[in-house]
Amino acid sequence: MSAGHEGGEATRGERPVDEAFVRAIERPHANLMKLYTLQALCALFAFPIVIVPLWFRYHTLRYRFDAEGISAKWGILFRREVYLTYKRIQDIHVSRNLFERWLGIGKVMIQTASSSSSAELTLEGMEHHAAVRDWLYARMRGTAVAAGEAAAPAGARREDEVVALLGAIRTELEAARTALERRVR
Repeated sequence: MSAGHEGGEATRGERPVDEAFVRAIERPHANLMKLYTLQALCALFAFPIVIVPLWFRYHTLRYRFDAEGISAKWGILFRREVYLTYKRIQDIHVSRNLFERWLGIGKVMIQTASSSSSAELTLEGMEHHAAVRDWLYARMRGTAVAAGEAAAPAGARREDEVVALLGAIRTELEAARTALERRVR
């Protein structure tokens, strides 16, 4: 079960970005298995062949959000594990088809600067996909979160220095223009 089932909160409402909440997510929402079943039903007579790998994928799918990055692993015979550091993340997309919207889940697709145009990692069955996306964006941009409150971005001091420098340049240009206007008169 995902962490969104505990605490009596609304299942389809958006949740605020909370580090403890996101880090507690270890499994996809139970509705992902319903989605897999619907996908397998589309195969009609091949249903038993299609549902078995999807069932194994659902039951072995695990997520881990740590201080450095995200990990996802799944599989029984062919075990697969993907680990991405927050620094490598280039872009994050949320995808929800008609059935996913009906089931109240979505996919968070994470891309890196690799040569592939597809997502490097897809977090399937996310109930609070927007909160997960926002939390990942904060990590991707270098924001530190301590005790549930967002701290200033790592580059904030540098941005303040740039703003101060631009202000000083503007002041110098205004002084130079004033001096030139006095000289021309």
